[in-house]
Amino acid sequence: MATGIEGRAAMNPMLQRATRHTGPVLLVSTLLLALWYLGAVWLNAPGAIERELHGGWTWRELVAATWSQQRPVLPAPHQVARDLWSSLVDWPVGSPRNLLYHAGVTAEATLAGFAMGTALGLLLAVLIVHSRTLERALLPWIVASQTVPVLAVAPIVLIVLGSLGFTGTLPKAVIAMYLCFFPVTVAMVQGLRAPQMIENELMHTYAATRAQALWWLRLPASLPFLFPALRVGIAAGLVGAIVAELPTGAQAGLGARLLTGSYYGNTVQIWSALLMAAVLGLVLTAAVRGVEMLALGRRTQATGGRA
Repeated sequence: MATGIEGRAAMNPMLQRATRHTGPVLLVSTLLLALWYLGAVWLNAPGAIERELHGGWTWRELVAATWSQQRPVLPAPHQVARDLWSSLVDWPVGSPRNLLYHAGVTAEATLAGFAMGTALGLLLAVLIVHSRTLERALLPWIVASQTVPVLAVAPIVLIVLGSLGFTGTLPKAVIAMYLCFFPVTVAMVQGLRAPQMIENELMHTYAATRAQALWWLRLPASLPFLFPALRVGIAAGLVGAIVAELPTGAQAGLGARLLTGSYYGNTVQIWSALLMAAVLGLVLTAAVRGVEMLALGRRTQATGGRA
């Protein structure tokens, strides 16, 4: 009996924490869905009245018509969900009609660009931290690079790399890298400078070289700064990969799916591709978060809970 009471007592705080975290999310999601449905009625009503409801109509008939149009201005949530589900279950994964196929193509370019951008950001941060001259020379250009819209950069990069014979994933990965490296660079500069003066002096008393101080002191201290930047970077890289698919007339990828829907005026297809892009972004950031918890958890254990 006592064990059951203790179990219920232990579950209550867990239930309260779960409710505290999920309650606001469910509330906001419900409000957004309600606004979405109302927006579909408002935006689709003129077309429904003109093309479908020629005579008299009731509000119920108007709402039903606005939520079931073939090419609505704003598709209703259930139309987007139905199109997304149909694309996932009615076609094999390797089919261009399956959104998982397009998500896989975009994810490949995103991950490649993310890896390249992370490596470039780490390299630039190390150079900036160890050289005041390089900091003054590089940092203004790094900041200035982000003032140029990616829509302007993407066609230039794609044309230049295409003229050099690089096609497929690499040009898209370069665009993703362009958006990934900046948050990593800025966060790592701050993270590598996080150790206090006394810690740097301790490494100096050990006669540690710059490389040893970087590996044993600066890099571990920068991890809490690195992983939030990686989450931002991989989300930005996904945007870059999708944008890179737009001006090339790509046959695969979520950007290509968006472009196809735009050509044929298929707004439901556009919104389902956008929803898949959002899901892909959540999956990628959750993966980075999982690596963060694993890395920082081991670091905490290694330091005896002092990290």
